[in-house]
Amino acid sequence: MEPVNKLNPEGLRIVLVLQGGGALGAYQAGVYQALHEHNLVPDWIVGTSIGAINAALLAGNHKAHRLQRLRQFWDRVSHQDGIDLARIPDAQRRYNIGFSTLDTVLRGVPGFFAPRLFSLFPAGLAVQPEAASFYDTAALADTLGELVDFDYLNAPGGMRLTVNAMKVKTGELASFDNTQQTMSADHVRASGALPPGFPPVRIDGELYWDGGLYSNTPLETVLDDLPHVDSLCFMVDLWSAEGPEPTTLDEVQTRQKDVTFASRSKRQIEDYLRTHYLQGRLRELHALLPERAKTDAGMDELTTLGCATTMHVVRLPYGGRDWHMASKDINFSKGSIAWRWDQGYQDAMRAIDYAGWLTAVSEETGLVLHELPARTKGRTAPAW
Repeated sequence: MEPVNKLNPEGLRIVLVLQGGGALGAYQAGVYQALHEHNLVPDWIVGTSIGAINAALLAGNHKAHRLQRLRQFWDRVSHQDGIDLARIPDAQRRYNIGFSTLDTVLRGVPGFFAPRLFSLFPAGLAVQPEAASFYDTAALADTLGELVDFDYLNAPGGMRLTVNAMKVKTGELASFDNTQQTMSADHVRASGALPPGFPPVRIDGELYWDGGLYSNTPLETVLDDLPHVDSLCFMVDLWSAEGPEPTTLDEVQTRQKDVTFASRSKRQIEDYLRTHYLQGRLRELHALLPERAKTDAGMDELTTLGCATTMHVVRLPYGGRDWHMASKDINFSKGSIAWRWDQGYQDAMRAIDYAGWLTAVSEETGLVLHELPARTKGRTAPAW
């Protein structure tokens, strides 16, 4: 019998929710490292785009190998800097990262994507739907095939994995789940197929684009899952819905991207709480019915709704300023990747040290949102 984890004494289901955000996804890897070290390993991971890739690397490997596989992926896709970014001033660091980002645009990212050198697509001419993009992601399929054990991922009893994509022809959200179907590298690639950079991926005859086009933060997938169970959900936000008024073209483009891909969790949580409240009132009304009017079917339906459950959502926001660069999500500089990983680790450690979810709440509480506690005085999140 395993000892009780003091950070999860009630045995809550642990969920990890991962946004899309390209190179910013290294922050998610750091968050997982902290959870891993404190035996808060997710029972279920829901991911979109780069979040789907990180999620597949975790769900598709034994616990002992997960951090190693994450390291291998992020080492493979990061660009060497040629100089230690921690030893140079901020202005030089930004200059170096500008060149690294340009290199990504021109040559792609090894093990991830490469430019279509002789494609007619950039010229505005028609091509096959699967080739309608500036870059080819065949390399990502090879990388996932090497670093993810899909037999393990699809075997019963393992970590649940859900990745979201969007149907190109209808704009509907599709959730691929290893408890419902056999998943492959194509399902993960589909979740990150952001146009016009990346091509759509065809699965069972249907074309799919990046799930972030529909909703970049897949918290809604968790909130809508039935039956509801008491859960501890770590939600990693890579984009900021709030920010200063922009004054330059780069700042405008950065703000536009932040707002487009930022979490809509506030609205989703409000909707969930309204529904939870109505379900609670429904349970109370059912209790007032005379015994002859109650049915087993009605009671089973109330149980399925799980309206007596509580969900704790711990929000972990990426705090890097990135000099208000609109291209921050394609900044695969090795120094930037390492910095983001470390920031994710440090932020998750702060959340774990605080452990707000251990505070008792009433049985009627449907959801509690835990924000990250303030940083130690004097420490700030620099650019990178």
